[in-house]
Amino acid sequence: MDALEMLLRDHARSHGVGVGEPEGGLAMGQLLYVDDDEMRQRPGEGLNSLAWIVWHLARAEDMGVNGLVALRPQVLLENGWGERLGINRIDMAAGMSDDEVGDFTEKVNLEALRDYRKAVGNRSREVVLAMKPEELDEVIDHSLVKAAFADGTISKNAAWLDGFTDGKTKAFILGHVMSGHNFMHIGEAFCLRSMIGLRVPV
Repeated sequence: MDALEMLLRDHARSHGVGVGEPEGGLAMGQLLYVDDDEMRQRPGEGLNSLAWIVWHLARAEDMGVNGLVALRPQVLLENGWGERLGINRIDMAAGMSDDEVGDFTEKVNLEALRDYRKAVGNRSREVVLAMKPEELDEVIDHSLVKAAFADGTISKNAAWLDGFTDGKTKAFILGHVMSGHNFMHIGEAFCLRSMIGLRVPV
């Protein structure tokens, strides 16, 4: 198994139903397929919702894979996703205020949100399947991150992300947004599930 194959395997396991290998994605699938009221619940002040987590993961992956690695338009900016989602924002949610998290959670179209995350996941796989292993060692152009701040993909309130990619390779970015970042927030989501009274799947 080479690095690209391992990335695709872990991505499928973290992503959810409809992306990658059929047996993959149990963890995220369990989070996505709760009912809408449960997706919108926030169990306490300053805490996120499951809907917010799905958005944050999808946006980070969309921006990282398409905007930083593949240098192609993000999924969100194609096929009318903004209108379908029912929200007027493109940022990846890092740096949102408590009120912004609440407003997003209340307004987002959850069916479209689930579909958007799936579309992002499948696009990511297309990108990786078209790559050659040697491309993984290419260093990310930091001007692309500056452009993401300028166009609102990364909020000015998430200034700590400005240096996050400095000297980082495509391998690092893909491993982060397609695998490690997903698993990190899946852990958060399991905690939120417990706090709103849902059994944590085993």
